[in-house]
Amino acid sequence: MKKFTLLLLLSFSLNVFSQIRFQKAPDPNFYPERTVVTPITASIAYQGYDEAQAYFGQGEYEIFLDLIDGVLDKPIIVLDGFDPGDTRDISGLYASLSFEGENLADILRAEGYDIVILNAPLYTTDGKDIDGGADYIQRNAMVLVELIQLLNAQKVGNEELVVLGPSMGGLIARYGLSYMEANALEHETRLYISFDSPHRGANIPISLQYLINYFAEELQDPSAQEIVAEVLNSPAAKEMLVDHLLAHLLNGSAYEQDPTKLLPEGAPDFRDAFQSELDNLGFPSQVRNVTMINGTGNGSPVAAPGTEVVNTNLTIDGLTDVDVALNFTPAAGQTNTVTDATLYFIGIPVSSFSALSESPSTSNGVDGAPGGTGSIADALDGGMGNPILIEFLDALQQDLYSFIPTKSSLAIESDNWYGAPDISASPFDNYYVPSTNEPHVTVTTASATFALNEIRGILGIGDQAISGQIDLLENPVEDYIRLSIDPQFSGQEIKGTLYNLSGQKLNTYFQNDGATTTSWEVNLASGMYILHIQTENYSVSKKLIIK
Repeated sequence: MKKFTLLLLLSFSLNVFSQIRFQKAPDPNFYPERTVVTPITASIAYQGYDEAQAYFGQGEYEIFLDLIDGVLDKPIIVLDGFDPGDTRDISGLYASLSFEGENLADILRAEGYDIVILNAPLYTTDGKDIDGGADYIQRNAMVLVELIQLLNAQKVGNEELVVLGPSMGGLIARYGLSYMEANALEHETRLYISFDSPHRGANIPISLQYLINYFAEELQDPSAQEIVAEVLNSPAAKEMLVDHLLAHLLNGSAYEQDPTKLLPEGAPDFRDAFQSELDNLGFPSQVRNVTMINGTGNGSPVAAPGTEVVNTNLTIDGLTDVDVALNFTPAAGQTNTVTDATLYFIGIPVSSFSALSESPSTSNGVDGAPGGTGSIADALDGGMGNPILIEFLDALQQDLYSFIPTKSSLAIESDNWYGAPDISASPFDNYYVPSTNEPHVTVTTASATFALNEIRGILGIGDQAISGQIDLLENPVEDYIRLSIDPQFSGQEIKGTLYNLSGQKLNTYFQNDGATTTSWEVNLASGMYILHIQTENYSVSKKLIIK
């Protein structure tokens, strides 16, 4: 009877955990016209913490030439992030740069830049099967090193590279560029853009980790087993996650919790080793290091500590049901039950599991901290038409969690995940920080403008784009000045005054319709101008180039 009951639950868990993902699906409207996908193998091998030998990493890349002369002369490398199973291909990586009806890669190609997408595929090397999108960050970095050297040999002219690393890709880029400098390898790179990358670690709620692992180990659900093996216990996840279930298991058990190990801790022999290695390498010193993040800079949390995520009873069939309760990690110095599951057959409990979590005295639990968010509903693809799963999602009380904490994406070392970050403690030369917590690696008009200005070389040291800006969407401009406007200015009159470099006022523009973008027509000679923007409580001056 117990075996029969567990099989009923397995049909539920199989659908629950088969579609986990950590960022929104790419917009198919921006899939590019494909060219040629080229495989690439690193010349430098890497031996992982749990490996008996070193292996040469592999990747695949595709070059999308600019739309002006079609010559590879201004390469921008865009890297893959955490992608177990290679579910997001090169087209998906390109399309993931879309925002509000536009695409960052399309804009750059129209301005003469060449986009090079580096994907981490599934491959076999020297008898070992490797899932590139979840493999060691270091081995993927050696593939990037190979691509950088190849592009520098093939490009026309002397334009230096730009490297854009979304999510884990930002760590791959940082490691690869720093490794090249430490080993006297020329990278000919002028700009490194980190995009919501976990420089101080990432987070998947430990309550979810416990629940998935319980289904995998005690109930022997093959789908949950796959998620544990290929996602949670992948080398990349064990290097990045600040709290990992492997650090909490009772000796000799594959799923039971050790009651003496309740504080957050990374995967043994992986997390601390990787962070130390990354810290020792530091940041590349021969490039301009900037970051655009999705966590707020004002300290607003994603949720309160200890928030109840779900507490519901799910009907499997007329005889079987399951109680599931999940909570975020607790307030500083407190302990709570984060995972509780009980399976019933005709009202009789036949299997159960629970786990506790304790937060350090210095910080509330990371699950609700300010940061780029992950979504449980997005991860489960809206229920995928499964009635039990849809029932589960309908019962969610808290969908979003902090996936990449703000302080981590700013590379600020701190024992407290909460509060507004001390920007001066960030090692980046420049940064874009939004005014609200946004979904992880979501491009917005404001962050795209920041990236475009950095790539074009418009921003200088000290021109940081911190939440709540009004900024130029395009620079240089031709016939129109286009602005991106933070929603906080809705309802305010926005005044723009254009000056030449001698200080003469040329034109004045106004906008007050509450839109998040606006266009002002210009009819002036080519050259550099100054645009002064002013509202009721905000003013900024921007260098403007007219073609």
